[in-house]
Amino acid sequence: MALGLFRVCLVVVTAIINHPLLFPRENATVPENEEEIIRKMQVLEEKLHLEQLRLEEEVAQLAAEKEALERVAEEAQQQNESRSAWDLWSTLCMILFLVIEVWRQDHQDGPSPECLGGDEDELPGQDGAPLRGIILPNKATLDHFYERCIRGATADAARTREFVEGFVDDLLEALRSLCNRDRDMEVEDFIGVDSMYENWQVDKPLLCHLFVPFIPPEPYHFHPELWCSSRSVPLNRQGYGQIKVVRADEDTLGCICGKTKLGEDLLCLLHGKNNLAQPISEVEDPLCARGSPYLDTMQVMRWFQVALTKAWHRIAHKYEFDLAFGQLDTPGSLKIRFRSGKFMPFNLIPVIQCDDSDLYFVSHLPREPSGETPASSTDWLLSFAVYERHFLRMTSKALPEGACHLTCLQIASFLLSKQRRLTGPSGLGNYHLKTALLHLLLSRRSTDWKAGQLDARLRELLCFLEKSLLEKKLHHFFIGNRKVPETLGLPEAVRKAEPLNLFRPFVLQRSLYRETMDSFYEMLKNAPALISEYSLHIPSDHANLPPKAVVL
Repeated sequence: MALGLFRVCLVVVTAIINHPLLFPRENATVPENEEEIIRKMQVLEEKLHLEQLRLEEEVAQLAAEKEALERVAEEAQQQNESRSAWDLWSTLCMILFLVIEVWRQDHQDGPSPECLGGDEDELPGQDGAPLRGIILPNKATLDHFYERCIRGATADAARTREFVEGFVDDLLEALRSLCNRDRDMEVEDFIGVDSMYENWQVDKPLLCHLFVPFIPPEPYHFHPELWCSSRSVPLNRQGYGQIKVVRADEDTLGCICGKTKLGEDLLCLLHGKNNLAQPISEVEDPLCARGSPYLDTMQVMRWFQVALTKAWHRIAHKYEFDLAFGQLDTPGSLKIRFRSGKFMPFNLIPVIQCDDSDLYFVSHLPREPSGETPASSTDWLLSFAVYERHFLRMTSKALPEGACHLTCLQIASFLLSKQRRLTGPSGLGNYHLKTALLHLLLSRRSTDWKAGQLDARLRELLCFLEKSLLEKKLHHFFIGNRKVPETLGLPEAVRKAEPLNLFRPFVLQRSLYRETMDSFYEMLKNAPALISEYSLHIPSDHANLPPKAVVL
């Protein structure tokens, strides 16, 4: 009964719950809108997917950019580190190079230790021995050779100098009398230089070299410009300079009244109204290159030749000999020809003094085969001949009596002269021999130049010359040499200049270098036989006849 009642109640409750009026069905429209909702959801899903792809692409791009920036920064850092390391190594290498160069300059400017160590020390050469093992004559043979051959040949050097100086005095005085002081150059007293005035002349006929300084007429003056005053000078112009011709009222006072147009109301307080400085463009500078304010060597040579010719014609009636030009390309190469057929050559070289020093600009010098011609006609060679004479004179006073330094130079010059006549000229000249001797005089003690050490010093001189030839380096004695005594009064600009290599042509001209080396070693090979031969027999005249002269 109870079970049946429970069942009835369950049926009633179920009917009531499922009655539509009691609980309306709210989801009755779901089936109608389900497709639209699904479509919207798909569209939204696609948009979200596209947005997700875009965001992923942007994130990937940003990551790539970040990675690239990090890579560039890393490379830059590595490059900076390597550059810093390279700069450090470059600096260290440069410092090391400078230290080595300074050490080399200090220890190799003088003669080599092998030559300075003694007579039997060896200098490594091409064959491992100095002078290729050639044995030079001993002191007794050299003394005998010098007394019989060299001293006898130069015994009349003093009389030759006296005669030439007297004649040149008269010639220059005649030249001065013909010059117009308002227009022509004015010549000064001559200066004797080179071997005849340094007492080591060997060759005959004896040859005097005389410098003839000249100055311009007023209101001009010379303004020399050394090569070492410029920072960038070609190697072939080292040792040269230029001479600017300026007016005395021009650059000295720094006035610009001649270079600018002053108004009518303006007046120059330096020159006044009637004494204006004439513009440079309106002035024809004497003996200058065309369109240039610098003195021209070719015009100076022509002027000097014409002036000497006129001067000789004025005084020729007083002398019983003829005067002729020895070489047409050398204006001051003159030759006195006596009626007996003998002749007496000498060189008059027009020069310009460099400021107040003993340096002189020369228009020409006796040519050496290895000499380089100047780059232009306005380049003047700087001569140290007066300083060389002063240095030899000063050094001789400190050397023992009868020192052998000039004897060594005379013997070496004699051997070189004979070798030139055998094989022709080479790149080695007497000036190189004298330069080597000057270096040795500066590095050697005075007691090392006693007369009893002639053979040792001659061998040392030839060793030094051989070493210089092998290295293709022979520094000028004065230029850049701070060991030169300050008492000589050498200009400071020259002392502080870069050293000048006299053997630089050998670096550029290989054929000339080979010929010079062959000639040098052949000279050494022939030296013992040549000295012995000339010691026994002295030819009456062992000088070649000069070229045909041109009579004035």
